[in-house]
Amino acid sequence: MAYIELDIQKLKENYEYLDKLFRKRNIQFSVVTKILSGNRMFLSELLKLDIKQVCDSRVSNLKTIKSLKPDIETIYIKPPAKRAIKSVVQYADISVNTEINTIKLLSEEAQRQNKKHKILIMIELGELREGVMGEDFMAFYEVVFRLKNIEVIGIGANLTCLYGVLPNHDKLIQLCLYEQLVEAKFNRHIPFVSGGSSVTIPLIFQGLLPEGINHFRVGETLFLGTDLYNNSTIDKMNPDVFSLFAEIIELIEKPQVPIGEMGQNVEGSSFEFDQKNAGKRSFRAIVDIGLLDVEESHIELVDKDINMVGGSSDMFVIDLGNNEKNYKVGDLLEFKMDYMGVLRTINSKYIDKRVNYS
Repeated sequence: MAYIELDIQKLKENYEYLDKLFRKRNIQFSVVTKILSGNRMFLSELLKLDIKQVCDSRVSNLKTIKSLKPDIETIYIKPPAKRAIKSVVQYADISVNTEINTIKLLSEEAQRQNKKHKILIMIELGELREGVMGEDFMAFYEVVFRLKNIEVIGIGANLTCLYGVLPNHDKLIQLCLYEQLVEAKFNRHIPFVSGGSSVTIPLIFQGLLPEGINHFRVGETLFLGTDLYNNSTIDKMNPDVFSLFAEIIELIEKPQVPIGEMGQNVEGSSFEFDQKNAGKRSFRAIVDIGLLDVEESHIELVDKDINMVGGSSDMFVIDLGNNEKNYKVGDLLEFKMDYMGVLRTINSKYIDKRVNYS
């Protein structure tokens, strides 16, 4: 059976690297856990680290996290849906917000639960995902400051996730200036300027991170060591905290070019083949994962001498060439994954989940 494996030692090394990086700069580091899809075993292992604050975009995942570690601070990192207000207040100590009416509902629910609910207000910096427009920002804060049982603990921004707008020194300076304007006008202290995410980390190395940015929300770089600015791996970080293994369930020498009238495959795609390869044969292996589990563009074979040549809903086909490494049915092939590959694979109920403690 195919499985995804978490390497505990590599995860610990990545966490310690980031923790040291942020501590030296007095930055609070919050771990984004949504890549784990609420998997209780993986979350349990993650929370054994010295983590003080976690973020997730699913209330059910925050509920699981609170059951594992009740004293950890949790952040719901997307604007809450009205139907989720009660559970957001119950399981999220902090929520990210952009809508006045939603915050009013959070205020009412926090009063019912006799809680102080903290919020982080997001401002639009050009990515066009969540965020209050700059011209409305001061009026927005003025209303929010009047609401009962609501504590504004930060200003934040999202970049890169939707259209790939990169953070830079100028954009983050804008974020810091908005925080200063709010503090000056309302005589209120805003503890966190949350302008940092995985994609912002390279600005630290370049000396371009404004001093006012004091809060990071990091997921991908923790789990994959990714330098998102340069599409590479950060030196001294592990890119393979997670590995995917799939079992060979068929291995037969077959023609390299399909035989018969060609139509569309299960995805609606059409294919053309070089007829120079007609009559040629190679060994083809079928493994027990497919498009239902993960798109092939998000995984990569560790063995560079073999190639993935296609997939259907529950199987991928690998061309082994002459099978010089003598693969056989029952052997496991290992795959590297990008962020979406890990996310989709962990979310698949058909992929087993394992932990490597060595």
